[in-house]
Amino acid sequence: MAQRVRGVVARGKGEPVGIETVVVPDPGPGEAVVTVQACGVCHTDLHYREGGINDDFPFLLGHEAAGVVESVGEGVTEVAPGDFVILNWRAVCGQCRACLRGRPWYCFNTHNAAQKMTLEDGTELSPALGIGAFAEKTLVAAGQCTKVDPAASPAAAGLLGCGVMAGLGAALNTGNVGRGDCVAVIGCGGVGNASVVGARLAGAARIIAVDIDDRKLETARGLGATHTVNSRSTDAVEAIRELTGGFGADVVIEAVGRPETYEQAFYARDLAGTVVLVGVPTPQMRLDLPLLDVFGRGGALKSSWYGDCLPSRDFPMLIDLYLQGRLDLDAFVTETIELGDVEQAFARMHHGDVLRSVVVL
Repeated sequence: MAQRVRGVVARGKGEPVGIETVVVPDPGPGEAVVTVQACGVCHTDLHYREGGINDDFPFLLGHEAAGVVESVGEGVTEVAPGDFVILNWRAVCGQCRACLRGRPWYCFNTHNAAQKMTLEDGTELSPALGIGAFAEKTLVAAGQCTKVDPAASPAAAGLLGCGVMAGLGAALNTGNVGRGDCVAVIGCGGVGNASVVGARLAGAARIIAVDIDDRKLETARGLGATHTVNSRSTDAVEAIRELTGGFGADVVIEAVGRPETYEQAFYARDLAGTVVLVGVPTPQMRLDLPLLDVFGRGGALKSSWYGDCLPSRDFPMLIDLYLQGRLDLDAFVTETIELGDVEQAFARMHHGDVLRSVVVL
């Protein structure tokens, strides 16, 4: 029997979000209903509200979440009612050309629940990233549920569902940061600071955090950055070179998603170094680089999708590190809020006042 729950809905481009009644159907084949315990407020949710992803309004926002499986549909074997799970937005298919080549983190056919959640009048909702977790309960594909140790705090664990995993994975998976490497991270919001943590976990010898906000740089230093650069007053490329013996960093992670900062990343890396783009640009942005420089500097220019993570592999491992005290996910939770506070949390996020506001239900 369908359930009625409270959820945060964006009805139109740029309009303030509001709490509305959401109808959640019983799970069908391959689906699960999850009782949401916590959901982080991510920039992607704000992009949805602003019409920056698509115009399939109304949206049920929220995607960076953890909770408990309430019920499952026919054929679901990977999770069961009562399991504590982190929700992910890349449920791998196991059958596409990427999966069959043994690279499921690139899966080209990820899937969501087949059924739609609706408003009370029957209007279909578009769940953010196929999840829609600013709600008391949500319907997802069972493959979007990754079982982890229930001893973890839901507010901290849920952050692996998007931003923190993207940053950690940019360093650990896409950038392949190794012991003794010099790493620079440009942009120290939630994703960038997670990259700082990822570089530290990987054994980087020098981690240079770059931002225009001293508050974010101070946070980065607390999370493991060995050096900080305020690029509002200092040339970031020259500063990174000076801190690396004049050569540049082995890996530069761009966590802003702008042409200007990408160009900084490109020239701040050592010869044959790696640039990782994990910041998300807008469709209108263009990049102009001399092709000779692209050739002559060698190395690798990579994009990082969701930190190139494989949730079934990475989430349990990272939660284990968290429970061992080796990965401080709690440091990313700036504040806990209620469902009705999401619009205000967007404003705090936009002004750089928080790493993450987390809705706790």
